Amino acid sequence: MKRRMNGSIRFIAIVAGLGAFLQAKAGAQEPTAEAQSLTSITGEQGAHPMPLPARAAAKLQPEVSPTSGTPALIYHGGPVMTSATSYAIFWAPPTLQNGQAASLPASYQNIQTALLSTYPGHSIDNNNTQYYMTSGFGFFRFTNFVQNSGSFGGSYVDTAPYPGSGCSDPVTPGNCLSDAQIQAEVQKVMALKGWTGGLNHIFFVYTASGEGSCAGFGCAYTDYCAYHGYFTSGSTTVLYGNEPYAAAGFCQAGSSPNGDPAGDAAASITSHELTESITDPELNAWYSAGGDEIGDLCAWNYGVNTWDSGKANEYWPISFSNIILFGHFPISFFELQQEYDNHTASCVQVGP
Repeated sequence: MKRRMNGSIRFIAIVAGLGAFLQAKAGAQEPTAEAQSLTSITGEQGAHPMPLPARAAAKLQPEVSPTSGTPALIYHGGPVMTSATSYAIFWAPPTLQNGQAASLPASYQNIQTALLSTYPGHSIDNNNTQYYMTSGFGFFRFTNFVQNSGSFGGSYVDTAPYPGSGCSDPVTPGNCLSDAQIQAEVQKVMALKGWTGGLNHIFFVYTASGEGSCAGFGCAYTDYCAYHGYFTSGSTTVLYGNEPYAAAGFCQAGSSPNGDPAGDAAASITSHELTESITDPELNAWYSAGGDEIGDLCAWNYGVNTWDSGKANEYWPISFSNIILFGHFPISFFELQQEYDNHTASCVQVGP
């Protein structure tokens, strides 16, 4: 993945790089030429894609070596999300651009809100606590670690029509949203709901079955299953994730603990993007020499399913207050991909 920076971000990176030189023991270093030469980014600032299952299996084997003892993720000086508040935007108009009926079932939506509500304070988020950011200059440096905390900021169902197709996704001809259109939807709903941006808030946009998207690194279902990124609105950083429908044959793998294969697959994909956003929100914090982030190194690797008769690897109960809030029976079981643990140089379900 190629990483492009605007002027202000480039200046921050230079300052962070100088501080990293003075603090070599923290492991901070500049991106390698290999990391800078990978797939191009998109949008005003940048984004990072999640590979499809086949691409992930073929690409990542050389980088993940559980027996090497050498951490793969390197700190490059940028910020992390010390505590993440997440929001869900379900963009579910009655039809696609080509006139076909659009579908984003309630069960699919419920699984995503349950995942985002319970992610903070549980096993995968705990693994994030080994990653940190540094600030200051020279010898006056401060280190702040990711905290196993956060919240669900809320959800919104937008039934407004999709705009005219802004791109050409070969899997969904006539139905395609560009990265700019995804960003515009985020800003629209933020304004409607009074939601605010910042480095500790992230907005996920979920789109209907049959709706594709394209960005600078390719299109949904042929090049990625989702991506996370950021842009600036005025002087505020806005973190977001594009979550195309987790279609069978493209972005589904593993089990379905909640009886909705697409919804359960989307939960794992969301967990992937949220975890990567926490550890690399502006694409200049934690990633490997090859340009891969924490989720890429373990993409589609679920480990052992020990819950729900072997259909789930995570059990995250929803509180009684959340049952009242969401108005449906709690969803507590998930099958989520593992995430990379720098301490053990391996993929884990809980850490560090």
